[in-house]
Amino acid sequence: MMNCVLIVTNFNAGRKKAIKYKKQVIDFVLKHTKSFKFVDIDELKELDVSPFDTILAMGGDGTVNRVLPYLVNTDKVLGIIPCGTANLLAAKLGLSTNLNKNLRIIEKNIVKKIDTMSINDHLSILRCGFGYDSDIICKTPQSLKNKFGYFAYFIAGILFALRLKKKMFQFKIDEDMREINASSIIFANASNMYKNLVSVAKNSTLDDGLIDIFILKTTNPVIFFFEFLGIVFNIKRNSKNVEFMQAQNILINNNWQVCHIDGEKVNLKEDIYINIIKNSVNVFTYRK
Repeated sequence: MMNCVLIVTNFNAGRKKAIKYKKQVIDFVLKHTKSFKFVDIDELKELDVSPFDTILAMGGDGTVNRVLPYLVNTDKVLGIIPCGTANLLAAKLGLSTNLNKNLRIIEKNIVKKIDTMSINDHLSILRCGFGYDSDIICKTPQSLKNKFGYFAYFIAGILFALRLKKKMFQFKIDEDMREINASSIIFANASNMYKNLVSVAKNSTLDDGLIDIFILKTTNPVIFFFEFLGIVFNIKRNSKNVEFMQAQNILINNNWQVCHIDGEKVNLKEDIYINIIKNSVNVFTYRK
């Protein structure tokens, strides 16, 4: 366990918790190994990560996404120190935002294999969102997130729900060709939102080898509100306003799509290929 540790941090994530956690995390690592390196997220691309068997990501979901290329289909293990605004993957894995509790989980050395998604030349461990979902993530100001934390997304969600717009999407979902006029589409590996309070999938797990797809078709804020209530209370059924489905491979005919991938804004200029990479990342969790 943790013979050679790389600690990757984003001091700007969330409310800059990583700055407060730095000394305690280093002290924790020193209890288990003398071989470690501490780097800022922007230094990662210049680093040879091959000597490290463990990568601790101190930040939010965006920080986890940045370390993904160094983890997929390797024996390296990901440890998450949640310091971001949302920390959705940590919540899905049952990890704690309390630093001491989370370090004890890592110390127990319980490792689980989870899936990731490939989106053209990007990797995703959470979700890729278009339309309304993308607007919430990409257009919520950092200043608002710093002030209100995760509640900032909730505020933005209400505001953007008042001005929903539709766009035509042409898909190939596995072998099924579809044309859908939608205000929001989410492709998810981890489908939880607002911590673990809401899931936009019927039966989502991180290791099922499937991409969960949520399609919202309405632009009426009142209908949207009732559909959202159905999601909150786990009443999920296909209707003329929403669809839930699963797939392994998706092709989207692209017309300059702006989306978010794990909370980071991305412009995708070419047709979009989304595939699941099953059991591709090892991660510390509280139970198998």
